[in-house]
Amino acid sequence: MTSPARTPAQFTADLHAYAEKYWHRHPFHLKLHEGELTADQLRLWIANRWYYQARLPQKDAAVIANCPVAEVRRRWTERIVYQDGAADGQGGHEEWLRLAEAAGLERTAVLDGSLLLPGVRFATDAYVDFARTRPWTESVAASLTELFSPDLMRRRLDAIKTHYTWIAPSGHGYFTDRPPVAAADAEHALGLVIAHCATRAEQDSALAALSFKCDVLWSMLDAIEHASEGVTESGPEKAA
Repeated sequence: MTSPARTPAQFTADLHAYAEKYWHRHPFHLKLHEGELTADQLRLWIANRWYYQARLPQKDAAVIANCPVAEVRRRWTERIVYQDGAADGQGGHEEWLRLAEAAGLERTAVLDGSLLLPGVRFATDAYVDFARTRPWTESVAASLTELFSPDLMRRRLDAIKTHYTWIAPSGHGYFTDRPPVAAADAEHALGLVIAHCATRAEQDSALAALSFKCDVLWSMLDAIEHASEGVTESGPEKAA
């Protein structure tokens, strides 16, 4: 016998419950927030997180390509513009590259992928492929990790200002600007998932998509944490 569809309130609660699987409790993030990373370990994280950031517009373009609803496509396009910017030198990508430079990385070294770890590439590419091959509603559900991200980004900025003072303030922009945008995007995406996933099967698929996305994020940090164990450093930055 097929289970009845969840009520909107039940479905919303079940989606929010995935906060327990979010990557805020990953050991690497805990070390970052406690100021326990060396400068080179933090740079490794910044350089690898860039690959995820850089591929978000392609993920979002896949959502748009698979979605037959014009209203949804119009609103979702804003995500691409936010990351890529309306012009060169603007947008979330530019802010992340400024963070990299403020942390002492060469922009070209970040862009050319020479610091990219295979595990991060694999996890990120799996997410983009998911968006390309699954129904658009599932891809929107996968994006709902943004429900949990604003507070984490605020905490991360506090950690950078407190523990990693050698990072120039010019690198703070992404974590200053992103939380309100992420909150608005998450609210919009949540409304879409609640409205368009009406059957129990569709709701189950949406929950599975969000679980998959949590696994993608956790896997990225697993790869970075493993690689960072071999990163050592001496010098004033480590003591900062």
